[in-house]
Amino acid sequence: MTARREIEAVTARICERSRKTREAYLARVDEAAAKGPHRTVLSCGNLAHGFAACGPQDKAALSGDVVPNLGIITAYNDMLSAHQPYEPYPRLIKEAAHEAGGVAQVAGGVPAMCDGVTQGQPGMELSLFSRDVIALAAAVGLSHNMFDAAVFLGICDKIVPGLVVAALSFGHLPAVFIPAGPMTSGLPNDEKSKVRQLFAEGKVGREALLEAEAKSYHGPGTCTFYGTANSNQMLMEIMGLHTPGSSFVNPNTPLRDALTREAAKRALAITALGNEFTPAGRMIDERSIVNGVVGLNATGGSTNHTIHLIAIAAAAGIKLTWADIAEVSANVPLLARVYPNGLADVNHFHAAGGMGFLVRELLDAGLLHEDVQTIWGPGLRPYAVEAKLGADGTVAREPAPALSGNEKVLAPVAKAFQPTGGIRVLKGNLGQAIIKTSAVKPEHRVVEAPAIVFTAQEDLQAAFKAGELDRDFIAVIRYQGPKANGMPELHKLTPLLGVLQDRGYRVALVTDGRMSGASGKVPAAIHVTPEALDGGAIGKVRDGDMVRLDAEAGTLEVLVEAEELGQRETEPVDLAHRHYGMGRELFAGFRALASRADQGAAVF
Repeated sequence: MTARREIEAVTARICERSRKTREAYLARVDEAAAKGPHRTVLSCGNLAHGFAACGPQDKAALSGDVVPNLGIITAYNDMLSAHQPYEPYPRLIKEAAHEAGGVAQVAGGVPAMCDGVTQGQPGMELSLFSRDVIALAAAVGLSHNMFDAAVFLGICDKIVPGLVVAALSFGHLPAVFIPAGPMTSGLPNDEKSKVRQLFAEGKVGREALLEAEAKSYHGPGTCTFYGTANSNQMLMEIMGLHTPGSSFVNPNTPLRDALTREAAKRALAITALGNEFTPAGRMIDERSIVNGVVGLNATGGSTNHTIHLIAIAAAAGIKLTWADIAEVSANVPLLARVYPNGLADVNHFHAAGGMGFLVRELLDAGLLHEDVQTIWGPGLRPYAVEAKLGADGTVAREPAPALSGNEKVLAPVAKAFQPTGGIRVLKGNLGQAIIKTSAVKPEHRVVEAPAIVFTAQEDLQAAFKAGELDRDFIAVIRYQGPKANGMPELHKLTPLLGVLQDRGYRVALVTDGRMSGASGKVPAAIHVTPEALDGGAIGKVRDGDMVRLDAEAGTLEVLVEAEELGQRETEPVDLAHRHYGMGRELFAGFRALASRADQGAAVF
């Protein structure tokens, strides 16, 4: 045993629950891996097509089976700040591959959309499903069967989960994820939030709002708050898919380039042609998944991962549940305060000791499985380090600092901010829901108030502008689930509800939609399952019904007699106008196939 009894118990239950599906998955991985380097199965015509555009050196290398070929799956585009830094990566990776005696080819590109651009817009209703599109697109790229390993270039919300699903679907291949890093710090996130609330109240104009947003999101790299994008990077490192210490190094720096070159060489070193074969499907197991859940809770990470981690686990034949996530949360302390859980940003987190300090603290406390396999080798202890630029321009590593550089941002286990991770599952007659409590003050974690029912976030925005919401209430926003309209994030509501809470009103949100990785100070019961379109009880709530959201007790109830609630019909809503425009008509099949939020909201 390498972890505390409570963590081991959760892992053991996942293993037992997943036994048959995991065994079947591993059998498929082993069958594919047993065939050896896969270019041997290609005909001469197949192979000639595969290297037709290569230079003479690479053609000669790929004509045999002694040189490893690295497939690059990239989410590069130059509109999105997080992905723009990937532009030079293929060149760096190809140069590094040649230095290591191998070859690298761009196997394919995948779409990358930004929830920050689409918040409150029709395109947001494609956001969640873009994860599955990305998995499918990556699979197409790797299906040419030309590669001995793959590197994945992706950072943001749905991109990394989609790429991990693809990597596990090609689990016979080693997979290395290469980050691009966060942008440098701009306008502090709490100041940006204040301007948003002032704009919502009509106290500042659009010019002031745009100036604040542009000073916050100001350059290449991921947004600096701790939302889904940066939660992705934490997960990839703590699950062993990044090289140690690479997650939060800023773009366009010598260290960032050195880490990219190193990652490419490491991917080539762990192919079946060498002595350290590390297929992704064998490497990522139940312990790796639990380590990801531990990291999510210890850092106050994105609620979106209560969906994505289930989908990722399923791709490896592992059955993860919300109950597992909640039980881990109950046993893992919160060690990070990064906006929206605090005032710091991810650069401050990294400067305080970052992932190396976090991993060391969690390992020493017995809260992580140490005996896992990673792309770096056996065991997670080598990730308790800081990466720095060596004198020769390569990556040098040293042990993580013994003390946090700022205990208000990154605390040791002995001084944890709270004893639990802050992600809870709520249960009651409205079904199940997720709530993130780590950013919600204790006095706001229990709200009992009349419901005001909406079927679109625009309706709540209109009611706020009309001055109709200056009172205690719980906003029930339904028909926002995967089957209804793709489960958009409703993050545009955060400033409005925050204003009302600051005015002294007891307010909360209950929805079968999402609230984003930036779930903040207002209590929000999200991902309500079953969703309204599936006949969920959230569709039976009426204006004026008393609703009780109790994040301390873990309950979500509409205070209506069971007999009356059972006799009510789900209120029908015409969603036709939400199923076309901005490409939404192309996703009808996805909406029809989508599983429940607590099953990963996947279409496969």
